Amino acid sequence: MAFKLKSRSVLPGFGLTLGLTLTYLSLVVLIPLAALFLKTATIPWDRLWLMISEPRVVASYKLTFGASLVAAAVSALLGFIIAWTLVRYRFPGRRIIDAIIDMPFALPTAVSGIALTALLSKNGWIGRYLEPLGIKAAFSPLGITIALVFIGLPFVVRTLQPALEELDGEAEEAAASLGASRFTTFVRVIFPSILPALLTGFALAFARAIGEYGSVVFIAGNMPMKTEITSLLIVTKLEQFDIAAASALAVVMLLASFAVLLAINVLQWRIAKRYRGVM
Repeated sequence: MAFKLKSRSVLPGFGLTLGLTLTYLSLVVLIPLAALFLKTATIPWDRLWLMISEPRVVASYKLTFGASLVAAAVSALLGFIIAWTLVRYRFPGRRIIDAIIDMPFALPTAVSGIALTALLSKNGWIGRYLEPLGIKAAFSPLGITIALVFIGLPFVVRTLQPALEELDGEAEEAAASLGASRFTTFVRVIFPSILPALLTGFALAFARAIGEYGSVVFIAGNMPMKTEITSLLIVTKLEQFDIAAASALAVVMLLASFAVLLAINVLQWRIAKRYRGVM
């Protein structure tokens, strides 16, 4: 008589783990977001529109999203180059460089903001050489973008490294044996394989940049209509005890971020589906 052994999971039962997951999501994500939307829903529509469409607020939107998009694009390019170098080549100091990539994760954002300001200011180590060229790095949109690249670059590198390590070397060898150039091999074989991971890294860098505060507030200069980001404007409203305006701005940023991330995820899914269909 045969007995069927019941397989046991290392983790507790499904009910317990699902309950813990839902509890965590509710306490940390769903309840705060729901409270934010409920607070904003109590504001009359005409007053809400005035809050989110003031010239100062619109200027902060343009700077925040514009700098975040540019920073995410630069992070994607530099992150790919760094990840490719770390995965494909072996050289002295490689492990040290690989560890330094994670430094923005470990540093408090305020510390990184102060350090970048000290480097890029008019009398800083780097800024003193940029100033005679007419390049104002600190207290300008350029400085904000540099700070956002600093905090977003690790997301791209860490997302791309596993994808590059899992690339099939035989496909590259086959392309080379068929007479494909290095550029053709990269465009037709390598790039389609890592594009979903690259888009994921771009989305993570963009999402981090949208809500960044500590590393930007020092280097921005915080001049209204010029270098004032939306996160700082929200904090300013809170300090003025204008909870309604702060909630309204937060909802706008949240919805815009969701829309951009949704578009990137849909694009990533379509590219991955198309690539699987070709394969």
